[in-house]
Amino acid sequence: MKNIAGVISGFVLGMAGFLLMFKLIFLDNIPPEDELAPGMVLIVAILSGLLFAFVGSKIQDHFRKKGN
Repeated sequence: MKNIAGVISGFVLGMAGFLLMFKLIFLDNIPPEDELAPGMVLIVAILSGLLFAFVGSKIQDHFRKKGN
């Protein structure tokens, strides 16, 4: 399980970070009568999570190799 800790934490951090920034930056500035595609927001959040999972994996590999 510790082999995928970087991937899981990167995914969760990336997805949650995107959704938080989306709420703080975009949702506060959009009037309620405008329509917003929730599916696209979710897809972009998942893609952001995958990108951060990749980065988390690379960081974990770097520290694992440096420790030995």
